[in-house]
Amino acid sequence: MKLILNKIGDPYKMILEDTSGKTCIMDSGEQEMSPMQLLAGALVGCMSIDVLHILRKQKEDPSTYKVEIDAYKNPDVVPSPFEKIHLLFHVDKSVPLKKIERAINLSLDKYCSVRASLDKEIEISYEINQF
Repeated sequence: MKLILNKIGDPYKMILEDTSGKTCIMDSGEQEMSPMQLLAGALVGCMSIDVLHILRKQKEDPSTYKVEIDAYKNPDVVPSPFEKIHLLFHVDKSVPLKKIERAINLSLDKYCSVRASLDKEIEISYEINQF
């Protein structure tokens, strides 16, 4: 993987680009996502690809799927890494709860490359809301 980061604005507005031209803008301010927000998003994005792929292999295709992320980092230490990340999965009732739980656990424990890249000390918890 090759990526290029260029500063495009003040004070810390940057654009990240891959070799095929896909881009992501980030900043430390309020206008764009911060690197830490993108990291939490990368975790849930990676996990969601796993979860949906596992469910599809089991002939399950949720009509509604959404994940809320609540990430905590201690602002009193530098650096301030994530200490806890809680995920709330919203999945419609057409998918059996046991299948959703299994898919999430497989992602967390075996398949998600982002999770494997994060410090093992980060407490990652989840709950499932079916409606």
